Amino acid sequence: MTNLFETKSKPIPITKDMVREAYRKVKANKGSAGVDEISLKEFDGDLSKNLYKIWNRMASGSYFPMPVKEVIIPKTNGGERKLGIPSISDRIAQEVVKTYLEPRLEAVFLPQSYGYRPNKSAHQALEAVRTNVRHYAWVIDRDIKSFFDEVNHELLMKAIDKHVPEKWAKLYIKR
Repeated sequence: MTNLFETKSKPIPITKDMVREAYRKVKANKGSAGVDEISLKEFDGDLSKNLYKIWNRMASGSYFPMPVKEVIIPKTNGGERKLGIPSISDRIAQEVVKTYLEPRLEAVFLPQSYGYRPNKSAHQALEAVRTNVRHYAWVIDRDIKSFFDEVNHELLMKAIDKHVPEKWAKLYIKR
């Protein structure tokens, strides 16, 4: 029997290896099922077919993400925050694009930027603050709370246009 995942390439340069690597990262990160209620364990039950479907749709430009499952998480101060949980397939598709773009976009960020950066942590940010307060009399502080709810998406896409020439990557960022 032929492995479905070993087919020829498509018009968009997303390879089967890119999808497999994205899957490995998503699996390592664990997480719960999205709106489709398919868990990682269930996804693994027909892994080859599921990965093939993601690759086939992404590589042909026909991948569309599902709605995000909304979960309310209690905060320690008594409030609540909304958490969006994408499906396993959508997390893999997002990881394909993220892994492709991240090294290039990382080069644009200042070393003093710590939010949502690979190999950067809140502990490192605090240590940098401790060091910097000894040398500077001012601080720039930006809170990313609700950032993606409030950011001007038109301006965000202009920044993407400046740094991302690949049409396929912009297609999936917009979706």
